Amino acid sequence: MQRLLNFFIGALVGALVGATAAILLAPSSGEELRIQIQDRATTMREEVKSAAADRRAELEHQLAKMRSPQPPPPPLE
Repeated sequence: MQRLLNFFIGALVGALVGATAAILLAPSSGEELRIQIQDRATTMREEVKSAAADRRAELEHQLAKMRSPQPPPPPLE
């Protein structure tokens, strides 16, 4: 029973030390972190939209090229 109690006390102390270290060593506050995540998500969304628009334009160009009348092949001799 004593060993189990010592284990839980050690785990509690370890959790408190870990939480304290995480708070003291965190690079930014929660609000700053949320703003950074939101900015990165917005940037990524814009990049994806831009890449999709570029790819769509490329595919539309290829489709128009395929739909345009092709000259007949030269006769075989």
